[in-house]
Amino acid sequence: MPWSEAMTPVRMRRVALVVPQAALRDALVRIAREGCVELDRAEEAAPGPAAVRLQRLRGRGGADGPQSDTTAVLAAVAPDLDLLEQRRGAGLLAGEAQLEERAEGAVRRGEVTALAGWCPAGEVARVAGRLAAAGGALLTLPTPRGTDPPTLLRSRGPVSFTPLVTTYGTPAYGDLDLSWPAGLAYLAMFGIMFGDVGHGALLLLGALALRLGRPRRLARWTRLWPFLAGAGLAAMLAGAAYGEFFGPTGLLPVLWLSPLDSPARLLVAAVLFGAGLLALAHAAGAVNRVREAGWGVGLYAASGCAGLLFYVGLATAAAGLLLHRPALAVTGAALAGAGLALVAYGLFRDTAGGGAGLAETAVRLFDVVVRTGTNTLSFARLAAFGLTHAALADVVWRGTTGLAARGGAAVVGAVLVFTVGTAVSFGLEALVAGVQALRLEFYEVFSRLFEAEGRPFRPWHVPPAKPADRDTKVVPCSPG
Repeated sequence: MPWSEAMTPVRMRRVALVVPQAALRDALVRIAREGCVELDRAEEAAPGPAAVRLQRLRGRGGADGPQSDTTAVLAAVAPDLDLLEQRRGAGLLAGEAQLEERAEGAVRRGEVTALAGWCPAGEVARVAGRLAAAGGALLTLPTPRGTDPPTLLRSRGPVSFTPLVTTYGTPAYGDLDLSWPAGLAYLAMFGIMFGDVGHGALLLLGALALRLGRPRRLARWTRLWPFLAGAGLAAMLAGAAYGEFFGPTGLLPVLWLSPLDSPARLLVAAVLFGAGLLALAHAAGAVNRVREAGWGVGLYAASGCAGLLFYVGLATAAAGLLLHRPALAVTGAALAGAGLALVAYGLFRDTAGGGAGLAETAVRLFDVVVRTGTNTLSFARLAAFGLTHAALADVVWRGTTGLAARGGAAVVGAVLVFTVGTAVSFGLEALVAGVQALRLEFYEVFSRLFEAEGRPFRPWHVPPAKPADRDTKVVPCSPG
């Protein structure tokens, strides 16, 4: 797959389902079982016969409450609705109710019926083949003007970071799909704050337990095991750099720096890491602004090309001052000034003009400058929490060795102190590092990447009532 495709959401096609009216139900059943097509629905459709019976059944306590549609199934042929109501067949009634709702959005011309919707481009041929068996066709249509396709982020293999992005919001269809870079950045930040080979190994063991479905009460979280394993690996790599194994125990050599011995170096490194990450976020945000609204908006947006120029210029000027390179500092200041001027023009262009517009532009421009500085310095928390983690582990280790040195019964106390202290520091710091990494990802990085809100792709999928029916076997829809 080309890089340009891998870094964008799944390409969508506007499609029309065209079938003879007599074959509409069969075609809809096939669409529901494929689970690859999002069909347009009528805005204010009256409840159909199946929906009315399902409501009556729920009212009598014969269904599983208002969320029973999640267990909907569809029969290959139209069932007897009255008989289903008598036998309390809530699943089949729910499936028929969903089918009726989709059928209401159909356009009928004589003996032909058509429905519009969206389908991943890579699935169009397969779905069209399934419909051909019902006497229908799936036609591709031009994308309507002023309408963006729904967004489906790619998710391949057992490891996926798409929930990290979709928890923040659904990116616009034209935006870059940065799930993997965002996930790797999150793991790196977590590792910096939770750097310890021993603690990281515990996370890896937890990931292995989840992978094996242990304990059983946590089985529903099994899909998170790769993410937990990645966090453990990042913590172990950072811990090796810090020379920490259940704290600064001296059991491992320091490969880079010890947080307790070199807090200033760790602070500088954390801020530089954050500055680099923000520069990349500005660059990706500039691409997104151009893809969303063209160069007219992308050039002047604070999260677009102008903001990127301002940030790069500011970073260059700061580097010139720190390295005592006047020429570099002057060049950076000129770039930052040019970027800020473009941002100011873009902000003023969005106002009503005049004195009020100038005042509004000045206030918003001041906010841009302040946020640029505070967002960069916010990454100092990577060093702060990394230092806190090392300090807590150091306290536990000192208490353990102090008791163990007394010998006798004190050794039992030392084991207890190490076990309880490690459990408390591990649980507390893992929670803090996870939350703080997420906060930096959302507020400092994603706020520059995503501005326009997209609409998630919601394909209609209802499983068959008889999975053994080979003619209607479900083939999962691949998102990538």
